[in-house]
Amino acid sequence: RSVSCRLACGDVEGRLEALFGRVRAIQGKSGRFDMLLCVGNFFGSTSETEWAEYRTGAKKAPIPTYVLGANDQETMSYFPDISGCELAENITYLGRRGLYSGTSGLQIAYLSGTETQDEPAPAYSFSAKDVAELKTSLLSTPNFKGVDILLTSPWPRDVGTFANSAGEIDTKKRGSKLVSDLAASLKPRYHFAALEKAYYERLPYRNHTVLQETPQHVSRFIALADVGNTSKKKYLYAFSIVPMSLMDPAELVKQPQDVTENPYRKSRKEAQKTKAPLCAEEEPACQFFFDLNKHQGKKRPSDEKERGNSQPKQAKKPSQPTGPCWFCLASPEVEKHLVVSIGTHCYLALAKGGLLPDHVLILPIGHYQSVVDLSSEVVEEVTKYKSALKEFFRSKGKRYVLFERNYRSQHLQLQVIPVPLDHCTSEDIKESFIVQAQEQQIELLEIPEHSDITQVAQPGTPYFYVELDTGEKLFHRIRGRFPLHFGRSVLASEALLALPQRADWRRCAAER
Repeated sequence: RSVSCRLACGDVEGRLEALFGRVRAIQGKSGRFDMLLCVGNFFGSTSETEWAEYRTGAKKAPIPTYVLGANDQETMSYFPDISGCELAENITYLGRRGLYSGTSGLQIAYLSGTETQDEPAPAYSFSAKDVAELKTSLLSTPNFKGVDILLTSPWPRDVGTFANSAGEIDTKKRGSKLVSDLAASLKPRYHFAALEKAYYERLPYRNHTVLQETPQHVSRFIALADVGNTSKKKYLYAFSIVPMSLMDPAELVKQPQDVTENPYRKSRKEAQKTKAPLCAEEEPACQFFFDLNKHQGKKRPSDEKERGNSQPKQAKKPSQPTGPCWFCLASPEVEKHLVVSIGTHCYLALAKGGLLPDHVLILPIGHYQSVVDLSSEVVEEVTKYKSALKEFFRSKGKRYVLFERNYRSQHLQLQVIPVPLDHCTSEDIKESFIVQAQEQQIELLEIPEHSDITQVAQPGTPYFYVELDTGEKLFHRIRGRFPLHFGRSVLASEALLALPQRADWRRCAAER
């Protein structure tokens, strides 16, 4: 099987001599490349003089060159046929949108222009309809797994989520949402874009949800700068690629060590929600069983008889602590001046050395080590406390984050920390947890919406668990060492509460 060596380039803006001179130099040093793929503005306002020599055949591109279409009215005149055509010898305009299949079997999806809300879209733009049609034409092909390469001029919106920094480019505000949607659906192994006059090579990202879906290949997004820029930002990118159709499936889905979460996960989830009503809305008793061993979600029958078990579940009794416990309410070690409220099975207390003054703990009155060990009546009361706290904090303009660390602790403590609503969104909080987990090689997984912590962890399993007031949950099964202050550190970080000095509760307790 042959490895294809390709070149990708950012905005050329008519600087053909500079581009092709550089390509000749690279080929002289590294050998021949199969093709050059250009994204962004191929032509600029001063292109005419240089372009005339190529158009008339006086000069020839040193490599088969494929370009995207115009991004503005001004350069439309360079594209005689907007559906795609040869512009000069060795220089081909791919067209407004479509799939180019090379002789090697390499599949290149492309979308020309910039995003518009107008229907029909001007010839130098694309609309939601264009993206939907391109997606449909590709996704309807049998056994579609993704494309090898995606070429767009604009960056995808949110591409920097869960990733290394994109420098000066704010990926939450810049770029196209439609391109994000296209990239999420087409799962390109390489996605090239330009227009921002910046070079950004994003860490590779997953195209599947860990433990819920079959592993798939990763995607790499690379944005390229403009040809001949004075800052010497990278505008040419060389890469080798074997068409996925020729690859061994196990080789194709190998996950690199620096792989990250999919940046478009949230928008994809929202799209799915609008397509299909939530199971909970259709059937209130609907539950999902999330089995970490089988790596797949399956429906859990809601009828006891269907499970082959007509016996009601026995209530668990709290175990006895092996020594003095700081949190059993009957224990003399409990600091009773911190207790806020006492229920039948649980109580609420202010955190000793709290991250914030209203940082509270939900604790069982009896001795239970973790949420997984709780009896059903204790779980019921924990749920009531959570609901009351959510309502209380919302009335104060805050949202809560709840976490549990079942590791090197003997009594369950559910840490509940309020975060001002205007400070950050729940998506910001989730992103901070995932990003900081990645930095410390901690695999923090999202638990499916209708699953429960007790379905993921067996009693006695060490774990770390986060729950947002939106109901979203993150889980890490602890298999070795784990940073004891991880939950606090994430919330105390500059990205969220900006209280790094309060990450360690002991220092805060000493201040009281």
